[in-house]
Amino acid sequence: MGDELPLVLVPGMLCDAQLWAELTPGPGVRLVHAAIDAPSVAGMADQVLTSTDGPFVLAGLSLGAIVGFEVLRRAPERVLGFCAISTNPHAPVAAQYRGWHDMAFRTLRGEFETVVRNTIAPTMFADRHRTAERIEQVVAMARRIGPDRFQNQLRAQADRIDSLPSLAAAGCPALIVSADEDALCPPDFHRAIADAVEGSRLETVAGAGHLCTWEVPHRISDLISDWLQVVATDRITRQESSCP
Repeated sequence: MGDELPLVLVPGMLCDAQLWAELTPGPGVRLVHAAIDAPSVAGMADQVLTSTDGPFVLAGLSLGAIVGFEVLRRAPERVLGFCAISTNPHAPVAAQYRGWHDMAFRTLRGEFETVVRNTIAPTMFADRHRTAERIEQVVAMARRIGPDRFQNQLRAQADRIDSLPSLAAAGCPALIVSADEDALCPPDFHRAIADAVEGSRLETVAGAGHLCTWEVPHRISDLISDWLQVVATDRITRQESSCP
């Protein structure tokens, strides 16, 4: 157990561990599922940091990666490697604030499931993957999160900052993954992250949208598995260099 690499998985908004259900990172990896339901990005980062002891590898999707950026700012010495998937490193823009306010207001009026089904779920997938079954999977996952935690996540979204300036200080192996049909977080966002993090690996998966861990799970698993080998090697090198 002591030699296993802890991989903390941080889900996106309205997502839970099911987001990573088909992830197979390979042997020697211990999966840790972090919840993010605090009403601020800082509070969510605290949740991640208390999800496991000691150093860990972090993979986050969408809001989960945004929380990961905050974890890197707070405790870079604990992060052995960082994977950002389908995310946005920038501060919110006016249209996003308006959209979040509208969803929060409608949720307070009792329209939570309608918001999820009609507003959020259709934006999660590439055209070829946007099926009735997939929409229902998003709705089912959102029900498990519930309207109260959704409101907290909306508050956290509005609380976030531009992460690009701080990412230059990241001192660990980084994997940046975008999907070519992501309507929410296009590849350009991820190129900006990769440009900010020296030595990072940038990958764009074809034929997938925002929830690429569901749409092309084997491709995402392969990318993460390969990258974890780099992280493990880097970890050994650091341990050896710290020996007297």
